[in-house]
Amino acid sequence: MKLLSAFVAGLVFGLGLLLSGMADPSKVIAFLDLAGAWDPSLGFVMGGAIIVASIGFFFASKRSRAVLGDVMRMPTATRINRRLVLGSLVFGAGWGLAGYCPGPAVASLLSGRSEPLIFVIAMLAGMTLYELQTRFSGKPQ
Repeated sequence: MKLLSAFVAGLVFGLGLLLSGMADPSKVIAFLDLAGAWDPSLGFVMGGAIIVASIGFFFASKRSRAVLGDVMRMPTATRINRRLVLGSLVFGAGWGLAGYCPGPAVASLLSGRSEPLIFVIAMLAGMTLYELQTRFSGKPQ
C-alpha cells in the first residue's frame, strides 16, 4: 500500500508540475526575469502550493502517526545557517540558469528532450560529490 500511495502521489505531483508550467524552462526563466518580460503566473502556482501545503502541515502536526501508520516526523530545524543560505543560492542559480529544479526536471525526462536528461545527470553528479565529500570529511559542509 505504501508503494502504491508513493506512486500515486508522485504521479499527481508530476502531472501538477507539467500542467502548471513549472516543467517549462522558458516559463520559469520568464518568471525569474524581473527586469524584462516578467511572467508572474508561476507565482500564483507557488502561492497556491504554499496554501495547500500549509493546510496539510497544520493537520499533520496534530497527528502522531501518518495516514498509512508510520510515525509522523515533522521538520524541527528553525535556524538559518550558512549551509541553508549557500544551498539556497546554489539552487536558485541552477534554477535560473537551467530553468529546471529537481522535480520538474524528473517530470520532464519523458519529454524526449536532452536538456532535462543533462540536468538530471548533472544534479545526480552534484549529489554524489556532496555525499562523497561529507563521508570523507566526517561532517556536512
